[in-house]
Amino acid sequence: MIVDGHREPVIRNNKKKVVGQPLDITVHRKSKTMEINCLQYYNTGSKKKVVVMFSSCNGNQSENENKTSVITYKQMNNLEEELTCCICYNLYEDPRVLPCSHTFCRSCLESVVQSSSNYSIWRPIRLPLKCPTCRSIAELPPTGIGALPANFALRAIIEKYSKENNQDILTCPDHSRQPLNVYCLLDRKLVCGHCLTVGQHQGHPIDDIQSAYIKEKDTPRKLMELLSDKQWTKICDLIDSLEERKSESMNMVQEQKKEALQYFKKINEAIETKKYGLLGTLNDINTRMVVKYDTQIEKMKEIQEEQLELVSLCSSVQEEDSPLIFLERINDIRIRVKSLRKQKLLSVNHVELYPRVEHVLKNQWSKTEIGEIDKLTIPKIEICSKEEAEKKSNVKKKSVALLTVTFLLRTIFLSMLLILMMILLDTTVIFPVLNETSLMYITEIMQTISNYAFSKVQAARSTFDCISDVLLEFIRKLISYFYGSV
Repeated sequence: MIVDGHREPVIRNNKKKVVGQPLDITVHRKSKTMEINCLQYYNTGSKKKVVVMFSSCNGNQSENENKTSVITYKQMNNLEEELTCCICYNLYEDPRVLPCSHTFCRSCLESVVQSSSNYSIWRPIRLPLKCPTCRSIAELPPTGIGALPANFALRAIIEKYSKENNQDILTCPDHSRQPLNVYCLLDRKLVCGHCLTVGQHQGHPIDDIQSAYIKEKDTPRKLMELLSDKQWTKICDLIDSLEERKSESMNMVQEQKKEALQYFKKINEAIETKKYGLLGTLNDINTRMVVKYDTQIEKMKEIQEEQLELVSLCSSVQEEDSPLIFLERINDIRIRVKSLRKQKLLSVNHVELYPRVEHVLKNQWSKTEIGEIDKLTIPKIEICSKEEAEKKSNVKKKSVALLTVTFLLRTIFLSMLLILMMILLDTTVIFPVLNETSLMYITEIMQTISNYAFSKVQAARSTFDCISDVLLEFIRKLISYFYGSV
């Protein structure tokens, strides 16, 4: 566009044609090479006014060349169209102005420089940069993009615009303050310009929000049809069935908990009963031992007091000068000393408890099944000397040994009886004589076992000898019979 004989920058809209109310823009021209500095905009009823300052980029300014003119444009449907970078399609972020008056984000320009074939870490003093819009070449100073002038007025407009439209604009969660203005067709979600250029949606097919909205408008109806399928009509019955099963399961668990509590209550009662029974027995033993030792201690104290008294009397008699009194008292002392010496002093013996509680708990109670705890008997604990306790312990060990021998003998006899019965069943026709002999010896063996089982422990040795003799005789005759038959 030509204004006063000079070519003015034209605001372009590469996305789509927009219509709206007229936009009044006041233009200040300062030189041939221009840049747009948007100072402010404000609402005035049905119109919006934006004051635009054209300032020189090459430093040549002239106060006399300042002129002002008013340019009217068609207002866009949304001011965001003119506040959007044509590289990243987002609102300008740290906008920088090129010598050709086009404005871009600083990060976008840095990306353009880095992707340029002329870019190198050993770059020259001034690096050429081609404008993405007009393709004009601009030489960057050694400091790079940071040396380009910042468009502070445009930044202020963007900030004010963002505040006024903050309630209606959704921003990207991954890129701060970037609006979600593009729809990703691959991931089916709203994204910002940074997501498309440097983010995870780079290279994905996209569509504008309005087109995507029109295409997806009929989707809820289709989804409703899917949700209205016959498969989902049974969900209420399924929920009721699950609730019923849940209630039944919970009741079953509660019943099991009651059973467990009742079981452990019974066990605890049995344990408490045995506990207090055993402790009561030990308390009785303690009382008996206290009475026993207290009696002996009192008796020894009486003897000790008598001894001390006689010693005192002997000392006092030695100092007596009267013969009559001396003789009378010394005779009395003599009699008491003789009586005292006749009393026997008690011997201190080591006292034992039989059976010991730890042995009962370890050897008997700890091997009892939980359900059989109530059948346990409280042991009768006796107070005895150490020698008596050892004798009782040895007798018990001998009894255990005899019982073990008895068990082994019974096992041997039953095994031999089983073998013999098998032989008889297999050789009934071949060895008829063996049947009579075997029956005779089997009868003797069974009679011996019966006598042994019901005999006293003291006769175990003689019974063992008898069984051994019978067994040896049976084996001898059996061997001689087989060898004689052959």
